[in-house]
Amino acid sequence: MIGIIVPVLPTTPFLLLAAICYARSSSRCHRWLVTNRVFGRYLDDYLQGKGIDRKVKLGALLLLWSVITLTAALFTDRLWVRLLLFLMAVAVTVHVVTLKSRERQRIPES
Repeated sequence: MIGIIVPVLPTTPFLLLAAICYARSSSRCHRWLVTNRVFGRYLDDYLQGKGIDRKVKLGALLLLWSVITLTAALFTDRLWVRLLLFLMAVAVTVHVVTLKSRERQRIPES
């Protein structure tokens, strides 16, 4: 939960770690996590290697760069902190871009 609020602390690695730990320890908690209505589908797709929707990737990268840029501009005066923030953003961007992409599945009209 802290990773959602603190810009430098990423949420996704903790979410993935929780899913992996729950898969080994609590099937009930794991099921709740991967069926969560907010992020469950994305987490399940990632864990199963199905890929990530292109729009989700784009949204994640836009949010990442917006938060990093605002944090660097408004909350720190130290050059080394700004460089570290942007280095982390570049690393996360590389990771997200190299993940398998897929088109959003369309629901057939009846």
